[in-house]
Amino acid sequence: MADSQVTQSSPAARNVYVPHGFQEHAIDLGEITMNYAEAGARDRPALVLVPGQTESWWGYESAMQLLQDDFHVFAVDLRGQGRSSWTPKRYTLDNMGNDLVRFIALAIGRPTIVSGNSSGGLLACWLSAYAMPGQIRGALLEDPPLWSSTTEPLYGQSIRQAIGPMFEMFSKYLGDQWSIGDWHGMREAAKQHRHPLVRMMGHGNAVEPRQSLKEYDPEWARAFHEGTVALSCPHERMLAAVKVPILLTHHAHSTDPESGALIGAYSDLQAKKAQDILASTGVRFEYALFEDAAHSLHQADPARFAKVLRAWAATL
Repeated sequence: MADSQVTQSSPAARNVYVPHGFQEHAIDLGEITMNYAEAGARDRPALVLVPGQTESWWGYESAMQLLQDDFHVFAVDLRGQGRSSWTPKRYTLDNMGNDLVRFIALAIGRPTIVSGNSSGGLLACWLSAYAMPGQIRGALLEDPPLWSSTTEPLYGQSIRQAIGPMFEMFSKYLGDQWSIGDWHGMREAAKQHRHPLVRMMGHGNAVEPRQSLKEYDPEWARAFHEGTVALSCPHERMLAAVKVPILLTHHAHSTDPESGALIGAYSDLQAKKAQDILASTGVRFEYALFEDAAHSLHQADPARFAKVLRAWAATL
């Protein structure tokens, strides 16, 4: 893919994909076709893995190798990511959550555990609150950006005080559906940016976008930065509607001393408020603080992720 002049709006037409270790499948969900991979025997407990923003299903590939002996594993590409359909103007938590409801009903057809990272963790929470009765046995929320991915949070930093400036750069320089594709211009501009995370991107060694970013519609970034993705899904209301057991993990995080920006998925205050709301529901939940863990634990340390998930799932 060239660094500029990338204008294809159809993911299939962009021809950026590479082979992986698990066979990929596609299922028609109505509005979208969802791409996914599957591993493990059908007589084992069902498990759905939901990637975060800019991640395709194969971010879980190493973890799937470790989990397939214990679970019937499904790892999905959300709309706008990987080989699943891109849907301009239609990137919301509610739409993506309902995609997963349909996927569970049509592709799995039985109660399942769900584990999601980052924005995928928000969707795991969404399913624990709003899925069809009996669909979800429990939900692992792997370092989800609770409130910190919204523009007007009830608690703590907003997305504009967190990763939002990076998403703004994606939107400005890559464009919806890669309609701009100025990777070089974005990296040069990032070097002088006020936000430390953006500056790190500018000073990196990547001469072209990483594979997962090539498979991603940058309109996702705009939907988060502008706040449209969660307009109809306040996080406090979603948490209060949770109906199944939850494991909420919280990974490395800090506050930049110069800008006050949140470095990490969500703050200690936001974690505390999430626990308070979950406690009020009466559901069983656990909070696990992994201060040394990368945001995507399942990618950085799949063995540790698999161990945590396996131990918690055994309690359901």
